[in-house]
Amino acid sequence: MSDPQNETPKRFGDGWMDPTRNNVILIYILYLVSFLVVVAGVIGVISAYMNRGKAEPWLQTHYTWAIRTFWIALGMAVISTVLTLLLIGFIGFIVTGVWVIARVLIGLQKVNRNEPIENPQSWLI
Repeated sequence: MSDPQNETPKRFGDGWMDPTRNNVILIYILYLVSFLVVVAGVIGVISAYMNRGKAEPWLQTHYTWAIRTFWIALGMAVISTVLTLLLIGFIGFIVTGVWVIARVLIGLQKVNRNEPIENPQSWLI
């Protein structure tokens, strides 16, 4: 039996950086926040890389999905930036934003149901 006097009290935020479903949820939220604060997405992908190999197998699919979402979105943003010189890049930014939001919402739904991502290597939604 544990002694309640010797236990350290849980603080708000404890466990958010551990390889648990809370961390995956945090990464998805950081990706949404990155539309306003770009560095949030970088923090999210770093957290995903740090915890991918430590998590349960079903959570590892979410980490892979999140990592691929970041890198593919970054690539699409670079291509859209180049295409703005041709005045069509803004369409690429809109498509990229919708694509990221869709992947994040799919990931949040599945992690809340404790389900893995079926094909985390996919480029599509």
